[in-house]
Amino acid sequence: MARAAPHRPIVIAHRGASGYLPEHTLAAKVLAHAMGADFIEQDVVMSRDGVPVVLHDIYLESTTDVGQRYPARARADGRFYASDFDLAEIRELRVHERSTRDASGREVPVYPDRYPLQPGLFGIPTLAEEIRLISGLDKSRGRSTGLYIELKAPVRHAAEGLDISAAVLRVLQEEGYADRPQQVFLQCFDDQTLRRLRHELKTPLPLIQLIAQNDWGEDSAVDYEYLQTARGLADVASYAEGIGPWLEQIYLGKTSSGEIRLSQLVSLAAEQKLLVHPYTFRRDALPEGIDSFGELLDLFLGKLGVDGLFTDFPDLVVEYLAQRRPA
Repeated sequence: MARAAPHRPIVIAHRGASGYLPEHTLAAKVLAHAMGADFIEQDVVMSRDGVPVVLHDIYLESTTDVGQRYPARARADGRFYASDFDLAEIRELRVHERSTRDASGREVPVYPDRYPLQPGLFGIPTLAEEIRLISGLDKSRGRSTGLYIELKAPVRHAAEGLDISAAVLRVLQEEGYADRPQQVFLQCFDDQTLRRLRHELKTPLPLIQLIAQNDWGEDSAVDYEYLQTARGLADVASYAEGIGPWLEQIYLGKTSSGEIRLSQLVSLAAEQKLLVHPYTFRRDALPEGIDSFGELLDLFLGKLGVDGLFTDFPDLVVEYLAQRRPA
């Protein structure tokens, strides 16, 4: 089972050191490596010609200049889907800080105090390229950094004739990571994809069932409320090694008197011997009622004792854990 060290929670760099550099760029992954993250996350989607690339969304406009380079390539919903572009076309895009549109239609950064929203210096890497980068840094820095790969929208990919599960496993095999259960996690919101990885494709790598909210519209028929019950977690334990819940499925806010309200999800998962790796810990987007990043880490790492967590700020979590170590 993939753990950084006994009794020590793992620090998972969410999309790299994305609190400091545009998400899923190779620069953000280098910085996360330098900051001492135990695992670095790769969200994977596929190009039209079947190449796994590292990108959080199945569409391109939130983090790239696709609208300027290919203005006529949006679908009827106005979005530019990665699976409509060949790898050669995706390589032409420049990545910028995540953005959205305000009420007036102006492009604005999602996190205003992060890296400036400006013409991008960065491109979209393939999964193979990112693995080679991390492997090379491990060699030169004497480390053994883990990969934490999410298979995005497998149902949608399948509808377009793209088998993302087989493609990811093929890249891992080619790069020498297919049989490194101590160094690779595979995660997905779709339970059927995880079951297939375990039973049909027979990967030895540990699997993590991501848990969304039912109203998020994930690419899956999963009832995520069911997965948070004792029965649902027992089901998860039959095919996966852990869960990746949204942190606000565990922390439920505070009462009017300031007492913390918690769900039973962590304790129920422990009964099934499931790892718990919640997401996403952001210094600049704290849950309601939490006054500081330190308070948030105290709750999840100190009180709840989760097995690891996803963070945009891996340096802050590494420093926090170092301060907690006994002398």
